[in-house]
Amino acid sequence: MAEKSKIFTIVIGDGAYTIERPYTMLRFAYTALLEEHKVNIFLVEDGIFVGKKNQDPTTYDNVGKWMADVISEGANVKACGVCMKARGLSEDELMDGIEKTTMNGFVKMCEDADNVLFS
Repeated sequence: MAEKSKIFTIVIGDGAYTIERPYTMLRFAYTALLEEHKVNIFLVEDGIFVGKKNQDPTTYDNVGKWMADVISEGANVKACGVCMKARGLSEDELMDGIEKTTMNGFVKMCEDADNVLFS
């Protein structure tokens, strides 16, 4: 009997190149999507920068590429509008496929999820 597909909500609160957690969470998300699970990603605090366009690191794996990959595989990605405003990040600086939301949007993602992972 096939295992039921799950819905994972992943919260990324760390900056893209400060520690490896965002990279690890995106690798997890990509793997889950390939295994036909559904993935929601909520970018909060400094994690909003994981969704910033035009990332070009020279000494790290490109987190922006991983984000583009999970979006192309069907992940639902949203960024905290309050966090964006506090850090001066506008909606047009976000990668295509990421939308600004509120805590209400985050609550909805958690309500729909079978598992919530916070990095």
